[in-house]
This record gives sequence, structure tokens and C-alpha cells, in this order.
Amino acid sequence: MPETILVVDDEQDLVDLLDYNLRQAGFRVLTALNGKAAVDTARRDKPHLVLLDLNLPDLSGTEVLKMLRGDASTRTIPIILLTARNDEIDRLIGFELGADDYVTKPFSVRELVLRVRAVIKRGVSGGDKWREADASVHAVGPIEVDLAAHRVSVAGRTVELTITEFRLLADLVRARGRVRSRDTLLSEVWGYDSEVMSRTVDTHVRRLREKLGPAADWLQTVRGVGYRIQLPQSE
Repeated sequence: MPETILVVDDEQDLVDLLDYNLRQAGFRVLTALNGKAAVDTARRDKPHLVLLDLNLPDLSGTEVLKMLRGDASTRTIPIILLTARNDEIDRLIGFELGADDYVTKPFSVRELVLRVRAVIKRGVSGGDKWREADASVHAVGPIEVDLAAHRVSVAGRTVELTITEFRLLADLVRARGRVRSRDTLLSEVWGYDSEVMSRTVDTHVRRLREKLGPAADWLQTVRGVGYRIQLPQSE
């Protein structure tokens, strides 16, 4: 059976475009033109992924996201946000509530299909295969990442991260001082290939730094290359 995608947007032309292209790519497609219909459809049909517009006529996209993440029957469904360029604050709120990724309008339908495939593949495979091979605790400076418990702490204080933020930090901490390019992070953390050009990594890094608080400076930008977790002076 093909994977089911729920497309949620109040622009009928865009819904029709996505419906056609996703079906051409081999998916089964459900659609909803408002937030209430989206929540009802997701609870009833349990799609494999939701494409969710932030600007809906009744409930906001973030409200829909919160409802889906708060319901045990829909909590684990991957969600990709469809956003306008000026929706950065809502986008960050979406990540905080557990969105898996975002695509900015106007977008390439081809890129969107690639993202959908990658997110579904990550969900099917568990996306955390490295946890099985490496269940140890990694610590750099004040940052400690417990892979088995899926827990992060800074100077002994637990930091609440989304699943994607945790994967991103775990990848950087395990690299211990080595630079991880954006393409590498997109591949290892999100499951995207180098064909997908995205600011996804930068957005997540910015949010991750905010959550790390006083330890934010340990997450360094290597201009023109990517990111790394610096090593203590003694190492």
C-alpha cells in the first residue's frame, strides 16, 4: 500500500498541485482546507505524513500542530510545515511543538517530494540507528548527551529538545571537534541528499543555541563550511 500524505492548505490551487504531484510520485493523498478538517482527518485516517500550512482560516497551523502532538493517536505522525517567508517566529514555535521540517513558499515541488520521501524513510527506519550501535553518554564541556535515554543536560540541568534537535546535537557532540558540513548534517540528521538546498540546518542550530543557554558558545559556526562542537582546551 502506498504511503498516505495529508495536505492541509486553504489555497485550493496549491492543494490541487500538490495532490497531483504527490500522486504522480506514488503517494495516496488526502486533503483538508482548514484546521478542524485537518485534525479530524489525521485522527481518522492516520496518514504517514502531514503537509501543514501555517496560515489557515479557522485554526492556525501551530494550533493544529499542537493538537496533533497532544493526541496519542497522532503524536508520532511526521509533520512538514508550509510557511511564508515572513513566518519565522511561527516556524520556530512549530519546531518547539515538534514539527519535523518546513518548506518556504514559493517552493519547488520536486524539492518538496524529496523532503517527503526523506522524512517518511526516516520515520520507517526509526532514524536513530546510531542509538543501537552507540548507547553511551557523550560529554563535551558542560554539555552531556545520553543516547540511550535520549536526554540532554547542560551543567547538570536537563534541556528539553525536539527529536530533530536531539539528533543534531548528538551528531555534533559525537563528532567531537570535527566540522560537520550542512550537506553532511542534512544527510545524517534529516535523511536528505545533497540535491536538497535548505536553511533547515541553520534554523535548527539557532534554536538549539537558544536552548543550550550558557553552553551555546560551544556550538561553533565554521563560516562557509558548517558547524562543530568545540573541544575543551585540555583535549
